[in-house]
Amino acid sequence: MRLDKFICKSTDLTRTEATQLINAGNIIVNNEVVSNEATQVHENNDVLLDGIKLIARASRYILMHKPLNTICSNIDEVYPSLFNYIDVEKADDLHIAGRLDADTTGLVLITDDGRWSFNIITPNKQCEKTYRVGLRNPIAEDAAEKFAQGVKLQGEKQLTLPAKLDVVTSNEVLLTITEGKYHQVKRMFSAIGNRVVTLHREQIGNIKLDVEVGKWRFLTPEEIAYFK
Repeated sequence: MRLDKFICKSTDLTRTEATQLINAGNIIVNNEVVSNEATQVHENNDVLLDGIKLIARASRYILMHKPLNTICSNIDEVYPSLFNYIDVEKADDLHIAGRLDADTTGLVLITDDGRWSFNIITPNKQCEKTYRVGLRNPIAEDAAEKFAQGVKLQGEKQLTLPAKLDVVTSNEVLLTITEGKYHQVKRMFSAIGNRVVTLHREQIGNIKLDVEVGKWRFLTPEEIAYFK
């Protein structure tokens, strides 16, 4: 993790205060003065502030049911931030592993562990995300086959990775993908001549949404380990 973030995770300092100390040469990493706040440090590094070894607090892992018309941001914008629903200390240190649009509801995973979230969002890890999709038009009979083969999104050169489509009703389906391109689900259905009217994420990997709208809980050790 970045050195400034490590210091914030080890103290009560703000990011600005941590950066000032680093730039002033007050931080020693593995017996060397480090003055760049973006320097990467790891758990086995010795990081000293004024001669005192810093130990980062344990990372946090949260599951939340995102309400409609909220945004996956740490601050309010046109819509309120979903962090208004989470009562934890140092919420500014947290980030979302795979954001949802304001008009999309459902499962979000929140953490301050960057390596853990990277395993969720990078396509190389093939992490499955399942969405319940409401459609304007009845689903085409060949949609599942097209998604399994990959479709070309507008503005993209490569086809999407194979996706699994399960039909619930003529206008509702479950779609499982392993990518996270910009507006991907909406663009995939647009590519086959349909339109998404409701979108709800139900599952990420083996973690299923199991709390009410606007509620949250900490992940279990088993759930955390799944993405390690």
